[in-house]
Amino acid sequence: MSKNNIKVTYNQDTKDNKRKVSVDSFSKEVIKEVREFHQSFSQYEVTPLHTLSNLAEEFKLDKIWVKDESYRFGLNAFKVLGGSYAIIKYLSQKLEMDISELSFEKLKSKEIKDKLGEITFVTATDGNHGRGVAWAADQLDQKAVIFMPKGSAKMRLENIRKEGAEATITDCNYDDTVRIAQEYAKENNGVIVQDTAWEGYEDIPLWIMQGYITVISEVVEQLVAEKPTHIILQAGVGAFAGAILAALVFIYGEECPYTIIVEPDKADCIYQSALAKDGQAHNVTGELDTIMAGLACGEPNPIAWEILRDYADAYLSCPDYIAALGMRIVANPLKDDPRIIAGESAAVGIGLLQILLEDEACGDIVEALKLDQDSKVLIISTEGDTDPVGYRDIVWKGKYPLPELS
Repeated sequence: MSKNNIKVTYNQDTKDNKRKVSVDSFSKEVIKEVREFHQSFSQYEVTPLHTLSNLAEEFKLDKIWVKDESYRFGLNAFKVLGGSYAIIKYLSQKLEMDISELSFEKLKSKEIKDKLGEITFVTATDGNHGRGVAWAADQLDQKAVIFMPKGSAKMRLENIRKEGAEATITDCNYDDTVRIAQEYAKENNGVIVQDTAWEGYEDIPLWIMQGYITVISEVVEQLVAEKPTHIILQAGVGAFAGAILAALVFIYGEECPYTIIVEPDKADCIYQSALAKDGQAHNVTGELDTIMAGLACGEPNPIAWEILRDYADAYLSCPDYIAALGMRIVANPLKDDPRIIAGESAAVGIGLLQILLEDEACGDIVEALKLDQDSKVLIISTEGDTDPVGYRDIVWKGKYPLPELS
């Protein structure tokens, strides 16, 4: 552990492990299908990929790129990509039609609605995933019921309700709220749309993960001939990180970027699983009370865990003030670097870079992560200010400052 309370463990088997889990579910054909589906939305636009040249120079790196998902479909976060794709895959099976025959517009037609009847989509969420599911259900004139863990921001609750969903905040943590959603779906003949998996429930979580790969498909096009040497991926249950990494493995093969997984230290189930060195997923219990609400998950998605176990290079666990630091850095750019509005779960990678590269006590970690003047680092800012009050408290008022380190 460094003086900044960063914990790290490394994957010694990344290159040597010949029995890696298959990533065929994230092949170029799947990437193409997912991207074409999202392009069928009238709201579809490629989100920006910012180059932070001055910050890279400050950090003594070659490049820093930040993919800004706050622009996604006007929903201020990337999560809608997964929920919408999973819903259309579910509906395509129900209709016994190939997804290529079902544009988002066609699914909104009276003919298709009459065939489907009334469907209730159910999920548990800290906010972003639930808002995406609610938006997709509303677009299709279907019902959504959303459960949120205790401590969820009221603004995130209201944003979900604005999409036409029923939404409530429970008195449980995220993982127990998932179980509440499961029970509700079972009792009310609903369809659970959750980004974690369990025995007998693997298809929809996999489809959600596949939906996320539109993000990396866009990045590869935006980079043109360039390629990142490193990528920092934040993890909750691991679905987002696992999906992006799996797609990168397919796209780049042996030249896949050095992959760093980062989590809040109060909900670091992927780090704890990697630390155990037994290949198994391990849960984290307790309140999971981190400001990184989108990452406040204690039970790994088993599909994602196997990908992260076999292909990621390093796993880091960080205190909340590192995410707060990252939010302030991108909100106050150097010189003519673009300003980025990044929420708590989005900015932890930038905060991590700042601490690692400017604190001499982290030198051993930096060396192990192979970060140097030739490094080209890709970060995905997964959300904007989805909790505007909390965002201002951190960026304007300096909440969660760096501690005094002796």
